[in-house]
Amino acid sequence: MTLTVGLVTSTRAEWGLVRPVATAIREQKGLGLRVLVTGTHLSDAFGRTIDEVRGGGFTVDEEVPILADGDDARAVSATLAAATRGFADVFAVRPPDILLVPGDRYEMLGVAAAALVARVPVAHLFGGDVTEGAFDESIRHAITKMAHVHFVTTEVARQRVCQLGEDPAMVHAVGSPGLDAIRAFVPMDRAAFFARLGMPERPSVALVTFHPPTLDDVDGVAQMQSLLGVLAGLGPEFATIITGSNADTRGRAMSALARDFAADRDGVVYRDSLGHDLYLNALAHARIVIGNSSSGLYEAPSFRIPTVNIGDRQRGRLRAGSVVDCKPDAADIRGAIRTALGLDCSSVVNPYGDGHASGRIAQVLAGLGDPRRLLKKTFHDLGERST
Repeated sequence: MTLTVGLVTSTRAEWGLVRPVATAIREQKGLGLRVLVTGTHLSDAFGRTIDEVRGGGFTVDEEVPILADGDDARAVSATLAAATRGFADVFAVRPPDILLVPGDRYEMLGVAAAALVARVPVAHLFGGDVTEGAFDESIRHAITKMAHVHFVTTEVARQRVCQLGEDPAMVHAVGSPGLDAIRAFVPMDRAAFFARLGMPERPSVALVTFHPPTLDDVDGVAQMQSLLGVLAGLGPEFATIITGSNADTRGRAMSALARDFAADRDGVVYRDSLGHDLYLNALAHARIVIGNSSSGLYEAPSFRIPTVNIGDRQRGRLRAGSVVDCKPDAADIRGAIRTALGLDCSSVVNPYGDGHASGRIAQVLAGLGDPRRLLKKTFHDLGERST
């Protein structure tokens, strides 16, 4: 019997994390893969990164358009509702045996809700992490409670998922699959990298990604303005690469600011999306990562480079010694960059695993048997279980 795994992907950054999982599922005996593409992957405004999914040799089995026009709270809620409706239609016609849902984005909450009602078992990636500065935190925990199998990045995250009442036998600390791609990655040479960017070679590279801080009183546009003011003073030795903000509240306005900033300056390039391979090359050639993306904590430590983590978006997430935290104001960002550039990151250890997560995930899925037996969950109280 072949178990069909439906893998949902909605953004460029998250596809980079789950692509190794898709490969491992496709190669695992007893498993079949269906790739369900939605969200910003289908939007020209965000780089139409469905082409990257297909370019990696994967068949897109479903395209589910959900993205509402705009980036205010109402548009975000409309997108969430469209995700529930769109995936309900998919599951009514051709449900997978089990659905693999990554992370903590609001559209994934809609996908998981549709699966819950349709009685499609859910496996969840990246539960148990803490990011107290964004509404992703609540969404991640909500998806955990709708899921039946859990693949978490660390033992700390595993304990948190168990604390939420999940069956310890169904909570697997596998590491971050994003590190699997890094383990096998061979970067292009520096000259070829700058040629791909279409800019002259410079001694240092700053890689910048700044997403909306969805729970802050000071909105993302004002924080982006502070960051861009600091980037303007980095100096001529730096090539600055800015990637687009995601589709959270005010994300499009923040990307527009960054796009305009890059258009007026030598040594600065803006891309809605670098694509996964070029992004890894940017990490390989970077001297520093700046922003509030999880990539600065998940992946940058594996390249032995420092990260300036701005604001509270990633507050509570496990950190390597290469991460410097700062407030989202110009003076603090400037000071954190100075500190980070002085760090020796040559012996930094990435706390998110060993680069073999995807194979572990595929093996667990292949050994599940009939996942429908997991649909009726039991809440495991702290005093009733052994972890």
